[in-house]
Amino acid sequence: MAIFRLKELVALPEMPGRGVFHWTYDRAELIADSVVHVAGLSLGLVAVAALIVLAGLTASTLNLVTVSIYAAGLIAMLAFSAVYNLWPVSPVKWILRRFDHSAIYVLIAATYTPFLAQMNDHTLGLVLLAGVWTVAFIGIALKVVFPGRFDRLAVALYLALGWSGLVAYDSIAASLTHTTLWLIAIGGVVYSVGVIFHAWQRLRFQNAIWHGFVLVAAACHYSAVLDTVLVSS
Repeated sequence: MAIFRLKELVALPEMPGRGVFHWTYDRAELIADSVVHVAGLSLGLVAVAALIVLAGLTASTLNLVTVSIYAAGLIAMLAFSAVYNLWPVSPVKWILRRFDHSAIYVLIAATYTPFLAQMNDHTLGLVLLAGVWTVAFIGIALKVVFPGRFDRLAVALYLALGWSGLVAYDSIAASLTHTTLWLIAIGGVVYSVGVIFHAWQRLRFQNAIWHGFVLVAAACHYSAVLDTVLVSS
């Protein structure tokens, strides 16, 4: 569907290792998106530091490791998104796009990691964790090897990977608190609704709105991880 063409990029035939594209946002849109990114990355760094310190003081070694993986994934997504979206139009921006889109897969898998590690059925948890990271690496490979292609497939794969936990909902639900489950679900819904704005290329401030949805959803999942740390301590 044409609606899933990314507004910010109009890719022309690729040259080795890069692409040529046009950045179509006006000054006000760029400023709004910059504010969202700077605020998101700043708050993310503070929140992640607090989370790791808390986990180090109260949680087990396993929980500290899984929380650190989640924290690294969150900061990677926020940082690459900020750098890519704020970078001037140039061949470098095309390269940064690969990292930005790949970091989304990393964040999804990293967000699953502390929750699946809490599963009462450890074998199933490991299987699901391996599956989530395998799909994430496949998605990353597509973005790195075929930049600017399969964008519609990537959107579908993001959503499918994000909601893949539903295949083992009963087992996951039995291992987490109701608060954690609700926060995970709300975050997933916010991400999914945000995709509408990500695809709504004719809407002014579309990119800033989409990234606003990302921050709200990320905050929900951060709160879910925090709740897991507090409960397991």
